[in-house]
Amino acid sequence: MTISMYQASVPVFVRMLKNLDLILDKAQGHAEAKKIAPNVLPGLRLIADMFPLSKQVQIATDHAKGAAARLAGVELPKYEDNEQTIAELKARIAKTIAFVESFKPEQIDGTEERDIAFTLGGHDLKFKGLDYLVGFALPNFYFHMVTAYNILRENGVDIGKRDFLAKH
Repeated sequence: MTISMYQASVPVFVRMLKNLDLILDKAQGHAEAKKIAPNVLPGLRLIADMFPLSKQVQIATDHAKGAAARLAGVELPKYEDNEQTIAELKARIAKTIAFVESFKPEQIDGTEERDIAFTLGGHDLKFKGLDYLVGFALPNFYFHMVTAYNILRENGVDIGKRDFLAKH
């Protein structure tokens, strides 16, 4: 049995983004219970030289939408990166899930050898589809997902591994 490029991307991104959305629900409940202002949690960092929660969510969603779009050979939607509350981050996640779910298997399957090229942080990056997905997009997506989780966990939100890995 083989796994397709679609199976390795779209359902993975959707599942994990849904989990992040539910984790943010718990973060919102935590903030309300502790009387924490709505803009505080998105500004929290795991350590001073790392991006805050808001940026971790933004980058995770960027990798999900970017991978689906690049593999399918379509234009990436541009987001403003201006979310400052949990509600705004949840809206971004919902928008990303809708975009990623819009792809059909036939748009992504068979893209293992597709040339993927883009510029990130002033660096020109070039990949073949499979290397891009498994060696760049998924690892970066998971890094920022885990960092968002860790920021919330470190700051007292009652979440655990089951929240991170939940299956819908």
